[in-house]
Amino acid sequence: MTKSRAFLKWAGGKFKLVDEIAARLPQAERLVEPFVGAGSVFLNTDYPSYLLSDINPDLIGLYETLKQTPERYLAESNKLFIDSNNRKEAYYGLRAEFNQCHDRFDRAVLFLYLNRYGYNGLCRYNKSGGFNVPFGSYKRPYFPEKELRFFAEKAQKATFLCEGYAQTFARTQPGDVVYCDPPYLPLSTTSNFTTYASGGFSLDDQAMLATHAEKTVRDKRLAVLISNHDTPLARKLYDKAALDTIQVARSISQNGRGRKKVDELMALYRA
Repeated sequence: MTKSRAFLKWAGGKFKLVDEIAARLPQAERLVEPFVGAGSVFLNTDYPSYLLSDINPDLIGLYETLKQTPERYLAESNKLFIDSNNRKEAYYGLRAEFNQCHDRFDRAVLFLYLNRYGYNGLCRYNKSGGFNVPFGSYKRPYFPEKELRFFAEKAQKATFLCEGYAQTFARTQPGDVVYCDPPYLPLSTTSNFTTYASGGFSLDDQAMLATHAEKTVRDKRLAVLISNHDTPLARKLYDKAALDTIQVARSISQNGRGRKKVDELMALYRA
């Protein structure tokens, strides 16, 4: 089966791993994803329905807009993908417009532009909530019309919610299967935990996520799959799950020569 790419660039996106993830997900009536991100697992699985959440309101606002008004969204967002907007001055002007904008449709249109024209497809905000990713300097950013249309069609089977993982876990019910792709643990103990935690997902959150998985499996008799870096801490956190490891090519430095295989852990909790 041909794999479908997400229309957003996204750090930690699961496109390369979707076959491995899908092979480990049991059949169910509904797939629940509390960390939907760019949606690669959603796009490359075939469940009757989906519950997809994320704490980023711009991401969920875009998905809802695309689901509800796909043709209008495609037409308006396409207008920004022009040569004159592929300049630093134009990018920073549109970024400032995005940060002043409170209309959900307009923010959704600008969010796609910022994602494709910004540096490395990053999604980052300053402490006052302003999007602050710098200009990406790409030769000709790609307008993902085909990917947008596929997402909009498949989104008819999905419910999108802007909320934290704990709230989404509380919505699960028998007949669901849950896949969690949280912000990953640092690969080494020399990584700066303070910097990591400032991104909004602390080591306490990592432990709480494992606790929610155990409780949900025990109380509701459904399966939960979590992916993370394969580290001693991850193995300790997920000690109640069946664990296996897969290798994935990961760029770990800016010069490209830092691309190497990294072990990822798949933790499957089953009743």
